Amino acid sequence: MKKKVLITGAAGFLGSHLCDRFIKEGYHVVAMDNFITGDKKNIEHLMGLEHFEFVAHDVTNFIELRGKLHYILHFASPASPIDYLKIPIQTLKVGALGTHNLLGLAKAKNARMLIASTSEVYGDPLVHPQSEDYYGNVNAIGPRGVYDEAKRFQESITMAYHRFHGIETRIARIFNTYGPRMRLNDGRVIPAFIGQALRGEDLTVFGDGSQTRSFCYVDDQIEGIYRLLLSNYSDPVNIGNPHEITIKEFAEEVIKLTGTKQKIVYKELPQDDPLQRQPDITLAKKILNWEPKISRAEGMKLTYNYFKSLSKEELYKSAHKDFKKHIKK
Repeated sequence: MKKKVLITGAAGFLGSHLCDRFIKEGYHVVAMDNFITGDKKNIEHLMGLEHFEFVAHDVTNFIELRGKLHYILHFASPASPIDYLKIPIQTLKVGALGTHNLLGLAKAKNARMLIASTSEVYGDPLVHPQSEDYYGNVNAIGPRGVYDEAKRFQESITMAYHRFHGIETRIARIFNTYGPRMRLNDGRVIPAFIGQALRGEDLTVFGDGSQTRSFCYVDDQIEGIYRLLLSNYSDPVNIGNPHEITIKEFAEEVIKLTGTKQKIVYKELPQDDPLQRQPDITLAKKILNWEPKISRAEGMKLTYNYFKSLSKEELYKSAHKDFKKHIKK
């Protein structure tokens, strides 16, 4: 009998890559998504496989699955600023009600559960780099608070179930991750820059570009998550790439990579946008024997080739309401 794993948010960026990994490792995968931000095409290649099944469901509603369940990976949540600012209530509900429902399922099935937390629990950090013992600097009532506080509550209720009910839980604090299957123009830096470059538009940098990010390629991220799930560690663990770069420098790298002639334009920095983001992965190295292996140069080539393979309709549809006139060019 194969071990069974439930992956929520399975049609999303990270969720779909997790489906691939667990199929490869010989698990029976139950994929769950309501497509509020996920895309069916991300898992179409798995449909029809004997040990892959898809369940269309909103995790904020009661969840019932038949039979034995060994693992749950909760990755259902809007994860980009454009999404969670557009659907703030749903973002809060999936972090609160969705996590509560899945923890109840984990308790009923005696399953181990890993939640996808985020570096956003640190807010606009006053400590640099950010280690797991830092409590964060979060504006609970700001526009980003719906995502930040949903994830902070998610961590709290997960630890409550772990301590009170003895549920085996794991918490991955995920830092900026990129790679194939990201959605163009979802508000995140890499698809925004590459999309603009491919459309011949100037690259938009918010603020003066001195704010920093640390980008982890998706294969490295999935490896870290997989190791954390199978570990014996229940407290939060940072999973990310500590190689830090300013947004301005990164925009210049994208222009060089794509061979385009666009310039960089600057716009006002959004409220509560973190000025620094760099994970301290000392704990992940110690507990998981994990650290990123794929360089940004290598990962960006793979990511750029993926976006370059998209049709003109896909390239323009998410960026322009009148996209049809663009694809005729």
